[in-house]
Amino acid sequence: MIYVKSQSDIERMRESGRLTRDTLDLIGSKIRPGMTTKEIDRIAYEFITSCGATPSFLGYNGYPASVCVSIDDTVVHGIPSEDIIIREGQIVSVDCGVLYNGWQGDAARTFCVGNVSEEKRKLVKVTEECFFKAIENLRDGSPLGDIGYYVQTHAESNGFSVVRALVGHGIGRDMHEDPSVPNYGRKGTGIRLKKGMAIAIEPMINAGDYRVKFMSDGWTCKTIDQKPSAHYENTVVITDNGVEILTL
Repeated sequence: MIYVKSQSDIERMRESGRLTRDTLDLIGSKIRPGMTTKEIDRIAYEFITSCGATPSFLGYNGYPASVCVSIDDTVVHGIPSEDIIIREGQIVSVDCGVLYNGWQGDAARTFCVGNVSEEKRKLVKVTEECFFKAIENLRDGSPLGDIGYYVQTHAESNGFSVVRALVGHGIGRDMHEDPSVPNYGRKGTGIRLKKGMAIAIEPMINAGDYRVKFMSDGWTCKTIDQKPSAHYENTVVITDNGVEILTL
């Protein structure tokens, strides 16, 4: 079932969205070579809880951390660890969810650590651009399939590929609600978006093959060819004439 949010619902989602954004901004200011991915998780947990909010991911279907930290060929859902050290030249994707006053915020950023190769830097840039291409013409009445069409078109025109095994989603009181929001597809297809619908749009773009593999921990998702991947996500609400980005 797809839930359309009221104005009061959206105002509460703005609060959780701001906290999600602020958490990622804080992480972006702290990330550096030599720190462990567990340190990033601690930064997120301490900030979120200090604001009176709850890390949405912690304990979600058994997930053991407050954020997902995914390095280079890890697409998403990298589990923070004291044993994983961030190195110069890596790209690090951080996915964060915040539950505040009963409402969810969800966003992701990919950070360049130190002197990053031109290929990686372009991948991160294009992945962010894919999100903004996707929302450029979105409004009340737009077909859902337009999102994936614009993401896929922009990614592939730059020589990259779009992950198919994982998609964006509706969001509200629950982290994952209907509808699913693929990053690929045909323009003009799918349900019509309605004013008040909240969705998390999250391009996951690979430098090489679009196929992925899942590790034995049940969470970590990596590119099948070990080439890098980037992730960029925001929670948005559909409006009469466009979208409101709640996590930016």
